[in-house]
Amino acid sequence: MSPKSRFLLKLSLGLCAVLLAVGGYFLWRIGPGNLLGMLLYDQREEGSLVVGDVAPDVTLLALDGTTPAHLYEHTGLGRPTVLVFGSYT
Repeated sequence: MSPKSRFLLKLSLGLCAVLLAVGGYFLWRIGPGNLLGMLLYDQREEGSLVVGDVAPDVTLLALDGTTPAHLYEHTGLGRPTVLVFGSYT
């Protein structure tokens, strides 16, 4: 084996070891259950709602974090209801 091929072999083994270490660290930090949850998270199905349908009732927590707020209490008041889901942090 030539010195160049030995160097390339050592380099590739070193890169594999670094990738395994980084992957192991992230698996340790998020936990195996969360990894499975992340892989299964985006398993959505197409809904049956069409434009013009009444929105299904949804119960969310109010800004105080304890009071439930129902969507149906805020719809049909002559003004649009906008739900914004996101993080502002």
